[in-house]
Amino acid sequence: MDCDVLVIGSGPGGYRAAVLAALRGQKTVIVERQTWGGCCLNRGCVPKKAWHHSAQLLDAAAGFSDRGLLGGVRGDLAQAWRHQHQVVNTVRDSYQQYLKRLGVVALEGEATFEGPGAVLVKPSDTLIHAASIILATGSEPSVPSDLPVVPGRILQSDLLFDEPVPEGSRVIVIGAGIVGMEFAYILRKFERDVLWFTRSDPFARKDFSPVAMGLMRQRMTDLGVAPVRGAVKSLSADAQGVRLESEEGGIWTGDWALLATGRRPVTAGLGLTRVGIVVDGAGFIPVDATMQTPVPGIYAIGDCVAGPMTANRALYEAGLVVDNILAPTPRLRDLLRVPEAIYGAVELARIGLSEEQAEDAGLEPAVGFAAFEVSPQALGQGKPEGYVRLIADLDSGALLGGEVVGAQAGELIHMLSGAPAEGALRHIAATAFNHPARTEEFQNAVETLAAKWKLESHVFGVKPAADGGD
Repeated sequence: MDCDVLVIGSGPGGYRAAVLAALRGQKTVIVERQTWGGCCLNRGCVPKKAWHHSAQLLDAAAGFSDRGLLGGVRGDLAQAWRHQHQVVNTVRDSYQQYLKRLGVVALEGEATFEGPGAVLVKPSDTLIHAASIILATGSEPSVPSDLPVVPGRILQSDLLFDEPVPEGSRVIVIGAGIVGMEFAYILRKFERDVLWFTRSDPFARKDFSPVAMGLMRQRMTDLGVAPVRGAVKSLSADAQGVRLESEEGGIWTGDWALLATGRRPVTAGLGLTRVGIVVDGAGFIPVDATMQTPVPGIYAIGDCVAGPMTANRALYEAGLVVDNILAPTPRLRDLLRVPEAIYGAVELARIGLSEEQAEDAGLEPAVGFAAFEVSPQALGQGKPEGYVRLIADLDSGALLGGEVVGAQAGELIHMLSGAPAEGALRHIAATAFNHPARTEEFQNAVETLAAKWKLESHVFGVKPAADGGD
């Protein structure tokens, strides 16, 4: 079988790459060895966000009576699991039908390089010759060798989505990363007694500001989910539940445990060395700024490449690679244009440089701020928590980065991700907004920034008024 573009892996990056290639007239083949849709659709961001939305509704229920909404609301974790499963099935069916309508050939099986431009798919023994190959093989849970995985008792994150949630009200969540943080919150809102056990401080993150993480810490503490710091000495399971002993001598018991201990790239079994590709010590595939591997015509995107393991990055890199396959002048990857988000007790989103990163880069950052506590929309929603914070270059007025904290932060951050950095602030200042809307706070933040830092010429195209005088 011959094709223009072969994609190996059907997660968000692989799927988007296949769709874009087909839409741009390329004969496209996509291969998947497990479940169509990869981690994000089946065991990651899609079902997780369905659960998170339910947890947010439970949060909002505390204020229902003030809004004239009477009656109690309680969470049913088993039904919430069934709901996210239905969402996943619906999306997967739609996804596969769209590939079929576009004429993308979808093959199931193990893909292995036979040579440059040649891939064998088993068990069908289909040999594919492709002009361009995109590796989008994703990642899998990384569990320390001394921590057991026991279905129904000690789960890694994939098992939490694959099988119904275990019974029992006492849950031990192990891991200081984003997955641990998000599920400690979700499980607590569904009335589980959560012990969140972490080796490091989960709120000491350099990507989000200390103010944002401080608010997250406070909200989790208010919910009764303060992390317990320590190293796991042993973790075991029996018919009665699970038992954790720390290196510091503490002992905790629960009905079941969730291991949110990170992820690792899936790159084994591809026969990469046959074509001259050598993964690094962590198993990641090396690429240049165009996402091309050391072998011309072979690209890699998403979790199998070193960098933030997010669907956001994989989707962005998919578009970049298809452009670079078809365009005469390649584009270079710029991860500062890719947003990141945390869906926990507080919703957080960010993009670009932080204030500290800007200073480290030799820039002089100017900061603009607007709080949702005075937003008519946020007050009407009963969600005034949070803010918009923008960082610009004092010399050029270019947008360097931004952070949104509060309800719908993951959606609102797109106000910053699409605009070119050089003209973003002027674009926001000139935008006509629906009123009331949470997005208006971006305009307020820009106007505050311009006035405070004398950036009117960059933002409004006019010189600032002279200080003093009659």
